[in-house]
Amino acid sequence: MLPLVIVTTLAAPACDRRSGERPAKADLPGRSAGRAADIVLAADATIVAATVARGQTLASILRAHDVAAADVAEIVERAGALFDLRKVRTDQPYRLTKTLEGSVKRLDYEIDGDRSLQVVRSGKEALVASIEPIPKTRRVEVVRGRIDRDHPSLVAALDEAGETIDLTLALAGMFGGEIDFATELQPGDHVELTVEKQFRDEDRFAGYGPILAAEFTNVGRRVRAVRFTPEGGAPGYYDEHGMSMRRFFLASPLKFQPIVTSAFSRSRLHPILREYRAHLGVDYKAPSGAPVVAVADGLVASAGTSGGSGRMVHLRHSNGYETEYLHLSTIAVRAGAHVRQGELVGRVGATGLATGPHLDYRLKKDGSFINPITAHRSMPPAEPIPPAQMAAFIAARDRAMAALSTSAVARVANRNGAVQ
Repeated sequence: MLPLVIVTTLAAPACDRRSGERPAKADLPGRSAGRAADIVLAADATIVAATVARGQTLASILRAHDVAAADVAEIVERAGALFDLRKVRTDQPYRLTKTLEGSVKRLDYEIDGDRSLQVVRSGKEALVASIEPIPKTRRVEVVRGRIDRDHPSLVAALDEAGETIDLTLALAGMFGGEIDFATELQPGDHVELTVEKQFRDEDRFAGYGPILAAEFTNVGRRVRAVRFTPEGGAPGYYDEHGMSMRRFFLASPLKFQPIVTSAFSRSRLHPILREYRAHLGVDYKAPSGAPVVAVADGLVASAGTSGGSGRMVHLRHSNGYETEYLHLSTIAVRAGAHVRQGELVGRVGATGLATGPHLDYRLKKDGSFINPITAHRSMPPAEPIPPAQMAAFIAARDRAMAALSTSAVARVANRNGAVQ
């Protein structure tokens, strides 16, 4: 069954076949000289705007719209030379312009939010395929979110502010080495940030660019971060003193769930075995399927089923550290692979000895288990801004923070009824 489509027709007004001129008003039958009207001829082309249905391929889409067989073959050949047609995805939009005889004039398929596959007839014969960037406009906006009883997580706070999960993930990535969003958020915490937003098609939101600066107030403690690119280096986030926000370990392998159901303990009543035994990790409550990420760069020592631990991933890191991620529903890495900080290693589950979905996260130092929450807080940051570039950083920092301060002043003035 074809997806719902929007079809329009391209038609032309009639002309006098002998002279190429439109008939005079008095020549139109059934009309007085003062009421002229065009005679509409049959359409010579149709435009179809639709989205890819489940199971469709580029070839099947074209055939479903009665495109000539020769054009189907040529489009598949030319488009396939530029783009893997196996990656045509369900629900992506496309737009097809063709003649009534089935000859294609133009095809546009949106690959993703940034690129479009285009096939255009050049002259009378050749079809030319290309991949073009989708035009966008960009502007910097201020976003604010507040943690309260009705919005106890970063996800809920930014959703209330009208933002999407993508901005939440980016913000959590910035502050992931400084704030444990699973344990440390409290009512009254709030965040303010400037971010580049992208728009297309008459102001339709099309995604986020980088966060430029952010200020997070957590239990009265203010944490600031500024995006800066050191000379010859990659962009990164730094605090107001030029120290990298990226720590050796992330504060948590889970970003948003605010509840620890079982803390690190040398003696805990096991919920299934009903006996007291050591609990050498931290249990995080999280929904089944929630992403679990590596807290630091490392090597996958093992990835598979491990008795009562269920599906487990074991990573080895530098400086004698090891981490374990237990009770996973799925595993996303294999033994021997190298992983980067923040990379997906698996998803939350309830495999092994577990009463429900949760993550049991464990940390070792030189072969001994230690408390992950307290250990993470003492992890050193990455390299600071080089002394020779501090002047450039300070100038960039002051500009970024001034943008936040200006928005805060404007917000207070508006609240007090001032005209801006």
